[in-house]
Amino acid sequence: MSTMSYRYLVGLTTTANIIVETCQALWSCLKEKVLPYPLTKSHWLKIADEFEKQWQFPHCIGAIDGKHIHIQCPDNAGSSYYNYKNSHSIVLMAVCDANYLFTLVDIGAYGRRSDGGIFWSSAMGQKFENSDMNIPKPDLLTVDGIPLPYVLVGDEAFQLTNYLLRPYPGRSGLNKEISIYNYRLSRARRTIENSFGIIVSLWRILKKPIDATVENTIDMIQEIICLHNWLRKHDKDDVYNPPNLVIDQERPDGIISRDLRHEVNDSVLEDTTAYGNNFSSRSAVTVRDEFCEYFNAEGAVPWQYNRKV
Repeated sequence: MSTMSYRYLVGLTTTANIIVETCQALWSCLKEKVLPYPLTKSHWLKIADEFEKQWQFPHCIGAIDGKHIHIQCPDNAGSSYYNYKNSHSIVLMAVCDANYLFTLVDIGAYGRRSDGGIFWSSAMGQKFENSDMNIPKPDLLTVDGIPLPYVLVGDEAFQLTNYLLRPYPGRSGLNKEISIYNYRLSRARRTIENSFGIIVSLWRILKKPIDATVENTIDMIQEIICLHNWLRKHDKDDVYNPPNLVIDQERPDGIISRDLRHEVNDSVLEDTTAYGNNFSSRSAVTVRDEFCEYFNAEGAVPWQYNRKV
């Protein structure tokens, strides 16, 4: 903002006001077009179909993750925004589809909180918990199996539920079947990591801590999310979606790991190290076990056995 103030010879406060007003106008005009809410049953089924075709993960309605956005220390904030990296931040919690489009976002939670805690207390988390998201009813994956729900996929920061799958805990000593399940889930979940990577690589403001109030930072992030979705959908000249954009590439034997995580690591977006607990209902554990069995039987693909997991 200081640079723009000097460049256009206007006051710093005027510069900040112009930026915020522009961000709010973009959010107001675009949010219904690029972040429609609530999603209908047909929307969820389309997302699930795309995840199955592109990432071979059936009944997946989105990948979820949260990132810290580094900000300047807010006035009279105490330790609310102080995170494990010894800096101040707010959290961007987001769900994306198979094409790196954000479908649900929650922006502005305190940086000291964990991803799982933020999700549970957010409006979208409460609506998932109360079955108010128009999610399709459980359906069969195999002829002789049990109906399985449509689910989000997340990492260890989230608690296992009937509508959110996380990996089996542990890094070593896992049997072959569990390792394959963890790999297949990680492969689908990589879409949200790459979605964050795309916005970091193309929006310079995310390269360093944002020098603005919490309210103004939220407006800026909302605008970035809206414009990202708009440009992903409507960029006909491949300016926002260049052919050489380094995202995961597919081969017959699986995946070439060329994602954008290095971009995220070199930005104001950072992971949280606070993991969720392993306490889950029996029905949630059963759902995960059924998906694990499916990926090792009818849903198996040849390249999953060639990967070291």
